Amino acid sequence: MCREATRLMSKRLDTSLSFQERMSLKFHLAMCGACRNCNQQFQLLHGLGGVLEEKVRPASRDTGNNAE
Repeated sequence: MCREATRLMSKRLDTSLSFQERMSLKFHLAMCGACRNCNQQFQLLHGLGGVLEEKVRPASRDTGNNAE
């Protein structure tokens, strides 16, 4: 069950889950503290990755403009 839950947590970061997948994950997270912690870590890392990407993107654009 936990392996499927972590697969769904990861999938949810890239695409929408079906209703059945969302309910399955929600039910599992309600019962499994370890997966709740894992879910929080997934969300934290995903959020930090987005922040980092925003900081890196403008810098790479500036570098490209200086080469011209």
